[in-house]
Amino acid sequence: MEYTPEVNEMCVVARGPKNGPAPIPQEGLWTKAADVKDINGFTHGVGWCAPQQGACKLSLNVKEGVIVEALIETVGCTGMTHSAAMAGEILTGKTILEALNSDLVCDAINVAMRELFLQIVYGRSQSAFSEGGLPIGAGLEDLGKGLRSVTGTIYGTSAKGVRYLEVAEGYVTKLGLDADGEVIGYAFCHLGKMMEFIAKGDSANDALVKASGTYGRFAEAVTQIDPRHK
Repeated sequence: MEYTPEVNEMCVVARGPKNGPAPIPQEGLWTKAADVKDINGFTHGVGWCAPQQGACKLSLNVKEGVIVEALIETVGCTGMTHSAAMAGEILTGKTILEALNSDLVCDAINVAMRELFLQIVYGRSQSAFSEGGLPIGAGLEDLGKGLRSVTGTIYGTSAKGVRYLEVAEGYVTKLGLDADGEVIGYAFCHLGKMMEFIAKGDSANDALVKASGTYGRFAEAVTQIDPRHK
């Protein structure tokens, strides 16, 4: 380590207080994190790209400073989806510091990594007060049945009104309208459940019926419309 002549000529003044890091909540404990290996937690970060064309939700499970589980969910940009495939391969096994300084290609994923890093190192993780933290696999619990991301896609115009396309229950197949033309319910198909039924041997038609349902006062609808084609 090199010192300037001015510093070399200074006398030593004893340091009094030894103020270490402030304790942060981590997995049910209060930890004074001084090293990357002191960092533990499971939480999420959300990021967006420069033109704000798409967004990413990144979930990481960190144990002793190392990422042991990663879930990358993207929306709005096909290029981001392929970048997510790369991020899913390279993030696990890295320390949280290495990951922060990795080029994850997509701006949105990089921003999500930055936001998530801040939460974890400042003790703002989802598992901050969970004794022992969350097990590896907790990321999958964030997904819906059939391991599909929970998404909402709603479209509307002032001329033609609203169209529900995908909601928490699944892919919307029909909108139910009352006598005034207002939405009072919808029919949906949960595509994740449908694919699971098919994988277990059900026919596509049977799987479609089993994975379908309605919400709201759909049965009372005066008119039913296909939100994509009517």
